[in-house]
Amino acid sequence: MNIERIESLTQRLISALAQRDKRSPGVEAPGAELFTTAATAWMKLLAEQPERVIGHQVSYWGETLRHFAEAQAALARGGLQAPPSEGPKDRRFANPLWESHPFFNFIKRQYQINAQALEDAASALDLPEMSDRRRIEWFTRQIIDMMAPTNFLATNPDALEKALETEGESLVKGLENLVRDVEGSGGDLIVSLADRDAFRVGENIGTTEGTVVARTPLYELIQYKPATEQVHELPLVIFPPWINKFYIMDLKPQNSLIKWIVDQGYTLFVVAWKNPDSSYADTGMDDYVKSYVEVMDRVLDLTDQEKLNVVGYCIAGTTLSLTLSLLKQRGDKRVNSATFFTTLTDFSDQGEFTAYLQDDFVSGIESEVARAGMLSAQLMTRTFSFLRANDLVWGPAIRSYMLGETPPAFDLLFWNGDGTNLPGRMAIEYLRRLCQQNTFVGEGFEALGYRLHVRDVDVPLCAIACETDHIAPAADSWRGIARMAAADKTFILSESGHIAGIINPPSKKKYGHYTSDAGFADGWQAWRAQAQHHEGSWWGRWGDWLAGRSGAMVAARDPGEGFGPAPGEYVHERQ
Repeated sequence: MNIERIESLTQRLISALAQRDKRSPGVEAPGAELFTTAATAWMKLLAEQPERVIGHQVSYWGETLRHFAEAQAALARGGLQAPPSEGPKDRRFANPLWESHPFFNFIKRQYQINAQALEDAASALDLPEMSDRRRIEWFTRQIIDMMAPTNFLATNPDALEKALETEGESLVKGLENLVRDVEGSGGDLIVSLADRDAFRVGENIGTTEGTVVARTPLYELIQYKPATEQVHELPLVIFPPWINKFYIMDLKPQNSLIKWIVDQGYTLFVVAWKNPDSSYADTGMDDYVKSYVEVMDRVLDLTDQEKLNVVGYCIAGTTLSLTLSLLKQRGDKRVNSATFFTTLTDFSDQGEFTAYLQDDFVSGIESEVARAGMLSAQLMTRTFSFLRANDLVWGPAIRSYMLGETPPAFDLLFWNGDGTNLPGRMAIEYLRRLCQQNTFVGEGFEALGYRLHVRDVDVPLCAIACETDHIAPAADSWRGIARMAAADKTFILSESGHIAGIINPPSKKKYGHYTSDAGFADGWQAWRAQAQHHEGSWWGRWGDWLAGRSGAMVAARDPGEGFGPAPGEYVHERQ
């Protein structure tokens, strides 16, 4: 029966793989110039420092032979006792057989020797350009992670034990999971991180009550139902990123930032962005900036106010900064304060994205955008996943395809897999003009007839960065905030990463946060050195800051029926 299932699944897999779109080669691998750079650097090292190259080779072969001899000696003793483990703990090798069984221990230790040799070879190259060094070291790490013995059935004791226990059923279920993922991704292989059937947005996540009060081709505007009899006079608008969907801030009531804000007595509006298709190919960054201004107009009209407070998360915070520069140059003072969540505005250090932000990849994306009219969510999901390959690619693939496990019912991972496409022109403008050319800090980002600068941002602001954020590193976020002209600036550093550091409700008491009296004059290291740690979430501290800039208390505002209930229609559009 299992053989019949395997034959049927194999046919389905072949058919699914055949549906994969042909993409530009530039989005599949680095360009030839990177390989040329690496080869040239290697030949230079060999010519100028042959003793160093020979030393690396001798060290590698010496370690390998010593390892082989130790394994032989262990077997000769007849006790099947593996040599003691060396190096730091690696959770990939948690199974006791990696230590107790000579075969698996031999495989693990040789993998570690090989990995160290590759790292040493990459670090020895003479590369004058830091971007080349970062890329070669990053791709070397990708090779090392990919070749881990845990990624192969014959050298994964967990998978082999499970296959024996289930008489092969785990492998058949794993094949079913593989076929499901390939079919669901249109021929691509993107590992499902969560059970796609466990959640329904608006039913068991994203359930905070509200009304869609405006709808345009690019966004829906949601006004949330008040939870208090009185609210602060000034309304609050959150602009979430359009790379993912806004309900990350409203997963479940107990960890919903949206619900918490409403409970504090605010008239809260949140933007739900359209998931664009190829018809949005000519939608650019200026269209998003215009939408920000339109949303502000609508909110001020609905609340009969002259001022409002705004929040921007990730790329939406970057665009909020552009919008604040535009308003400054227009003499428009409607924004009373701004808050930035994990926002980058100074891209002078590209960090972990250096591998992707060079011309070969960006040119490949340009070709892909010209072909498809958009940058697909699937391509971005794959790209972001390899920033944490062991956690987001190889580990989940092992559990799903080798162990035959069903992906967990985890709301955050469900959201992570519910990505959105990016309009073609917007994606290229962001990559070229903001990330690569850093125009917002330099000569200015041109939009709507203005040249926008980070130094124009002068409204009172609060910025929250996250300590282990690999998408918007805290130091880079701080550097952009330091360039802004606001006299009233507050910076908070949350523990944890890009999502968990922000979605950190006070009730959990899980992650703390830092503040500092160092100011912005002496650099990030000075700020960090003087930072004080505080237990618990930063939400309450920000809430106090925001309350002082939100006016007197007035009667709560009912959003009415509008265009229908939250979370609206756009949030349900899949990639």
